Amino acid sequence: MKKLIINLLKKLLKKFGDEEIQTLNLDGDQRVISEIPLTRTQLKKVPSKKSPRREIAVLSDSERSIRDFTEMMENPFLALSKKRREPIIYESPDGTRKIKVTRHTGHFLASIYDWDIVLYVAGKMQEILNNGSDIPPRTMIIPTHEILKALHKNNGNKQQKDLVCSLERLQLTGIDTTIRNEDYKYRAGFGFLDSWGYAERKSNRDIKKIHITLSQWLYDGICAKGSLLKVSPDYFCLTSALKRFLYRTARKHVGNSKESWNFTIEKLYEKSGSESEFKVFKNKLKQAVLDNDIPDYSMEWIERNGRTIVAFRDAPSQKIADMIDEIKDSDQDVIEFSKEETLH
Repeated sequence: MKKLIINLLKKLLKKFGDEEIQTLNLDGDQRVISEIPLTRTQLKKVPSKKSPRREIAVLSDSERSIRDFTEMMENPFLALSKKRREPIIYESPDGTRKIKVTRHTGHFLASIYDWDIVLYVAGKMQEILNNGSDIPPRTMIIPTHEILKALHKNNGNKQQKDLVCSLERLQLTGIDTTIRNEDYKYRAGFGFLDSWGYAERKSNRDIKKIHITLSQWLYDGICAKGSLLKVSPDYFCLTSALKRFLYRTARKHVGNSKESWNFTIEKLYEKSGSESEFKVFKNKLKQAVLDNDIPDYSMEWIERNGRTIVAFRDAPSQKIADMIDEIKDSDQDVIEFSKEETLH
């Protein structure tokens, strides 16, 4: 019976693998259906590297409720480097979106890793919005062990100190933008957080709870209907900032769609806000795409007509491949049906 299930899954896997990518978006801002599907000879495909097997854990409510903010996924507000000092300056091609992100003296810019805290807070706010019983408060009080667990971190002294440093950068990073701020309702130079603090045990100075107050700009954006997207808990297992950026790009644009969404490498460079030279970014991007190991989505490096694009797709084929591996490695008995019970 196990062999039968594996064969069925392999057929499904082949079916997904034989589907041609029929969407092409050389500008990256909208979906365009290609009149001529790309053939396999036009795609430069490299098998993905298999990620190390992790034990399947039961997810807590906090891990299931992690959310990201679409405006932050779409625009370069966060540093990809943990030690970036240079400001992020961005203007969209049509001039409607302008962003300037600066640091406070003595601190680095808030990075994509620091943003994990806001993912957790946004998830807690989404829970309140879903219940419909109240409006989320701008200040959240969170047990330290709970947020660290949700972010896949140990509750140790180092992790608590890192959490404090992230909170400092989120507060002291200055934002000046026209996004939801065309009339400058929000003063220039606001941060992601207005304030934060914590209570600690006197006996061992262990941080027990943290209170976090979001800036009004961030709070208003998170509370807007449809502004949040669910994030895979495996996102926190990505140690590469570039791969985190690629996951957030796929999550924002592909979502659960069966269609691909494709970007030129130039567009991804622009969206990332990377401070690296384009040549360096391209080399790192190519390696990340060929690794093809971000959660829930597959990526392909496509060279066509003198241009290079990255194609993002939902990855049901990867999920089926994982199921095959799990069944092969499983020592559990498989329930067999009699001929009369077999479904046709």
